[in-house]
Formats: sequence, C-alpha cells, structure tokens
Amino acid sequence: MSDVTLCSKCILDSSIPSIRFDSQGVCNYCKIQDRMAEQHPLNADSEKKLHGFVQQIKKDGKRKPYDCIVGVSGGVDSSYVLHLTKKLGLRPLAVHMDNGWDSELAVSNIKKIITKLGVDLHTVVLNWEEFKDLQISFLKASVPDTEMPTDFAIEAVLFKVAAQKKISYIISGQSFRTEGKVPIYWNYGDWKYITSIYRLFGKKKKLKSYPKFSLFDRFYSAIVHRTKSIRFLYYINYNKKEVQTFLEKEFGWTNYVAKHYESIYTRFHHAYLLPRKFNIDLRKAYFSGEVRFHQMTREEALKEIKKLPLSQDQIEKDKEYVIKKLGLSSEEFEKIMVLPSKTFMDYPSYFPFIKRFLKPIKFVYRLVSPNVPATFHEMEYL
Repeated sequence: MSDVTLCSKCILDSSIPSIRFDSQGVCNYCKIQDRMAEQHPLNADSEKKLHGFVQQIKKDGKRKPYDCIVGVSGGVDSSYVLHLTKKLGLRPLAVHMDNGWDSELAVSNIKKIITKLGVDLHTVVLNWEEFKDLQISFLKASVPDTEMPTDFAIEAVLFKVAAQKKISYIISGQSFRTEGKVPIYWNYGDWKYITSIYRLFGKKKKLKSYPKFSLFDRFYSAIVHRTKSIRFLYYINYNKKEVQTFLEKEFGWTNYVAKHYESIYTRFHHAYLLPRKFNIDLRKAYFSGEVRFHQMTREEALKEIKKLPLSQDQIEKDKEYVIKKLGLSSEEFEKIMVLPSKTFMDYPSYFPFIKRFLKPIKFVYRLVSPNVPATFHEMEYL
C-alpha cells in the first residue's frame, strides 16, 4: 500500500479510479465539496432561503392533507428532517420503502418518531421475489453498486407517492457536509443500467413491479406534477453527533453502529461485501465529508478507518443471514465473490448520454430540485 497516494486534505486515496490531485495534493472530491459549499453557504441568506421554501410549500399545500413528503428509514438524517419539517410548521407525510431488509431497530425508530410527532406513515412494500432477484443480479454482475436497487427504488417511490397524492414537495435528508461524496465508480445508477443488469442476470429478464423512474420520468414529474425535491440540511448548520444526542433525548431514538446500518443488507454491503470483494471502504467518503467540514479531525478519521466497521462476529452473522434470505447456497455465494470485479462502465447505461449533455441536463434538473447532485459535478472531472 506504500504506492497509494492520500489526499492532503481528506482521507480519500489513489485507489479510486476517478480521483485526481492538484499540485498541493488536494483531491477533486474536496474541490467538489468546496463548490457545493460555495453554492450553499451557511449564512443569513441560507436561513432566508430555507424559510422561503417553507412559505412556498405552505402556500402550495393549502387545502391539502399534506404539504410535503419526507422519506424515512429510521436513520439519523431522515428522522431529524421529519422533526425539522414539523418544527417549521409543515404538514409532512412520512413515506417508507420496505425492501425486506429493515432491522428491528429501524422499525422501532420509525415508530417512535412518527408517534411522538403525530405524523402519518405511508409504507410501500416492494415485491420481494422480484427485488431479491434484482439484488442477486447485481451480485452476479460483480459491480460494487449492489445497493443501487434500493437507493433507486427509494427515490422512485417518493416521486410516485407524491404524484399519486398530489403533493408537490419532497424533503430530502441528504447532507453533503456529513455524507461526503461517494465516488461514482463505487456507486452509480440509472434506469438503463438497472434494467440492463437485470436483463443479463435476472430470471425474468424484465422488471414488472419494481418502481420505474427514468430521466424522462424525473423531468415529467417536474413539469406535469410540479414535484420538487429540496434538501433542507443544505441550509442549516447540521452537526450529526449533536443531532443524534437530540434524537435520543427527545424521541428515545436508538443510534446504529454506523451510517446506513438501519438496513441489514446495507450493513452487509458496507461491512463485508465491499471491503472483501472490491477493497472499498465507504467510510473513507463519509469520514472525508466530516473532516472537510470540521466535524472530525483528519487524524481521528485515519485512526477510525483502521478499525473494523462491525465486530467480526456480527459480520459473519450478517453474511450467513443474507445468503440464506437471498436463497443462495454458500457455494453459489463464494463463486460470486471470486468473479472478476467490474464497474458500471462494463454495462449499458445512460452515463455516456448524461456526460455528453451534462450542461443542459443540469439546467433542466433545476426544475426538479434547487440542489444539483454532487455526481453531476464529479462527471466534469471524468
């Protein structure tokens, strides 16, 4: 590992295919985050923008049962955003996408939050047999994006529920200051990519009940249904450790071992699959975000990254549980683990189209959200 170059500002390194370093040794992911911080500075104007959004949401939601949607997973970010929307006087509908992998702790946390806040919960349950087949397809494709079927479905479900219930705003729990930027070669997804992998490796070849959400569908939602997605955490001083303490005291919420571990499959994906098969540790991206915005020191991050994300015993238990729930034999799973590693670039996707027409797509995307995804900024470096 001596030939690996480490960013001089964060803890991302040259093992990432899309990373670039300037003459001071600062990586392009730090520059992406700096650009986003410039676009969304924390000052008096950011507070005004947030309250401007709130007033517009209230105005557009008059005489409706709900004026916005908040996706909830039981994790810290979505739980706090649900609290924040209520605090700001909004009338949210909590929406949860159940893909069959919720931990008992996640279910408990969601119940605690919505009960105390008095918020209605709408749950969309995916067809387990089809979704399981899609997850296995991604495993067989030998790409590190095995959580993309979940991430993609969550967004699709939120927009579809918004359209069904005529709700114009989706309030997102994402925060670039605490999440960092996960490199595109570690986590990419679009509708063509997902369907291509399923067509190659799935049993049925065509997805029937899985929620479709193409680039066209996104823009159709914006133009016809006038649905917008707004990331409230971009506009506030959001300290994750302080928020965790607040949620514990206010709601009896229980923290997880690590980020996104409210899902059993996500826990397995982060703690076992990515490190063992792809030599990827997503904590590098998450910790780097916190380092850049002074929520932990670089030295603390470098020390923390050397530790196991979970106990070895829990990692083995999760592995056994996931293999069994997916209906795979140990032999089938081990064959998947030794397949040559690939990336989204090895399969058909909309990536070439998006990269070629990035500027007009970014312009049109603002019809959907005032917060352009960091992935679009990353594409400018590829």
